[in-house]
Amino acid sequence: MLLVLSEDHKAHLSFLTKADGSVIEEFGRIALEFLRKGANPKIYEGAARKLCVPVGMVQHGVEGLMFLMTESSKHMLYMQHKHQVRCILSQLLCNQPAYHNLEWRLDVQLASRSVRQQIIPMVTIRLLLTSYDANSTHSCMDLQTDPSTLLHVISTLEAALAAMKTSHARRILRNIK
Repeated sequence: MLLVLSEDHKAHLSFLTKADGSVIEEFGRIALEFLRKGANPKIYEGAARKLCVPVGMVQHGVEGLMFLMTESSKHMLYMQHKHQVRCILSQLLCNQPAYHNLEWRLDVQLASRSVRQQIIPMVTIRLLLTSYDANSTHSCMDLQTDPSTLLHVISTLEAALAAMKTSHARRILRNIK
């Protein structure tokens, strides 16, 4: 599992690649102070004067270095405890109900006493779900909606399904298993 940095973080850290070893050491000290006590603009100003660079460049360099340190320590912590994390996640029971069957009906109201020429379509859906706990139980949900809302729900679910098929989602699921 590699540590991936965004282009902004790479740009913030690029200043340090051209710097001297003592400057990098000082940036590391400032980043550790940032983690312990928070941001201190006076330290940024002093470092910027010594290096003859803008204060923003020093601040971005320290923040980029601090981000790199925190992300790498999170990565190392995960790598040390990866088996324990996966064991705990596999023991968690997922007792969410699962799809069993779907029944639907299209109802259309053509007229009423007050309005003779009226068309109101409604879709009635009966969703049968199964819960896999100690005893396998079935539950029933009755839903009623108009066709435009149903089309919106369908497009949202299709977008979620497409997002699950991306390489990023597959990589995350592979690391969870």
